[in-house]
Amino acid sequence: MLDARRAKCVALGFGSNLGDRREHLRRGLSYLAHYLRVLAVSSLFETDAVGLVDQPAFLNAVALVETPAPPEQVLEWALQAEQAEGRERDMRWGPRTLDVDVLLYANETIVTRSLVIPHPRLAERAFVLAPLAELVPGWLHPSLKKPIATLLAEVGTAGIIRVEGPDWPGAPRSVSPPRQR
Repeated sequence: MLDARRAKCVALGFGSNLGDRREHLRRGLSYLAHYLRVLAVSSLFETDAVGLVDQPAFLNAVALVETPAPPEQVLEWALQAEQAEGRERDMRWGPRTLDVDVLLYANETIVTRSLVIPHPRLAERAFVLAPLAELVPGWLHPSLKKPIATLLAEVGTAGIIRVEGPDWPGAPRSVSPPRQR
């Protein structure tokens, strides 16, 4: 049994560019809510694809969740949520029904064979920085020691469109970032 007293704040990035994108994001979040306590959910942002650009636009969001589970378990649940939505991993950066990334796990830096936290491309991706900054602008990137809002200002918001406001499954709200050590 997991110890709730040791719960960590985790930032998860959600993206979809196939089918009913909003519904894929909603169902992915709902799936994960069975395992994680959802603290806040960002607005929805539409962005062009990165990497393989000849594909439909993405709908993106970030959720802050709390869990005492270790990061590898959070990743496993994220992969299960993707699979439940029909995600096929046949092309790197290809179209997908649902993509769930573990962006931040408290203030920890983690490197394993299957997981790198903070997400290795977090600081260069406005499509996750914008929704993350909406929720926790002051959360310091554990490696770069810069607030999320500063990282977003550095990469800019060109091509990031807020398409649905604070009421898509739950109102986004600003929460305190995890205490820095």
